[in-house]
Formats: sequence, structure tokens, C-alpha cells
Amino acid sequence: MIGIDVTSLDRIKKMYERFGIKAYKKFLNPNEIELIKRIETAAGFWAAKEAASKALGTGIGANCSFHDIKIKKDKFGAPKIKYKKEIRKKFGIKKSHLSITHDAGFAIAVVVNVLK
Repeated sequence: MIGIDVTSLDRIKKMYERFGIKAYKKFLNPNEIELIKRIETAAGFWAAKEAASKALGTGIGANCSFHDIKIKKDKFGAPKIKYKKEIRKKFGIKKSHLSITHDAGFAIAVVVNVLK
């Protein structure tokens, strides 16, 4: 299953300017928030979680929330994505792959789930 999302950097920037850290807490866990050094990263993480939920065929909602998806970086700085155990089991996910890019005011993420 594949999911893709594009997010405006300006949208995430305005959300942060209006609500501060509460904006990030809406869609990120504390470890993810620590990784945010630039707005591009925050927008990329938003896009990644949206893409991950779309790869399930559900979108963000009752079946999968922002906090059911975790993002971290490997030793080279590449993003890694993982769903909570309940989500992996429910949707039969064996492994997930994530790519994030940003340019010209947008962040784009693609998630590919390998099913069992």
C-alpha cells in the first residue's frame, strides 16, 4: 500500500505561530518534537503521518490517529516510520518505508507499507 501527502510550509508555520508548542503536540510525540529544528521538518513530519494514514486506506481519523504513527531518524538522518503495534496487526503491516522532501514552500512525503 502506498500513501502520499503534500503540506504547505506556510500552513504549519502559521499553526505554530498561533498555537506554539501545542500545535506540534497535536501531531507529534515528545521525541519527534525534539527533532524539529526547522519548519520544513515539522511540515515533513505532518506530511509523513498523513501519507502513512493514506497508505492504510483510512486517512487520519478513528482508525488511525497522528499518535498511532511514530517518526524518528536513523544515524544518517534518514526518516524512519513505524505504526503502533495495534495498527500494524490490524492492517497486516510487515514493514514501512518513508521518504520526505521539501522545496518551494511545500513538504512531500511518500509511505510504502509491505503487507504480510
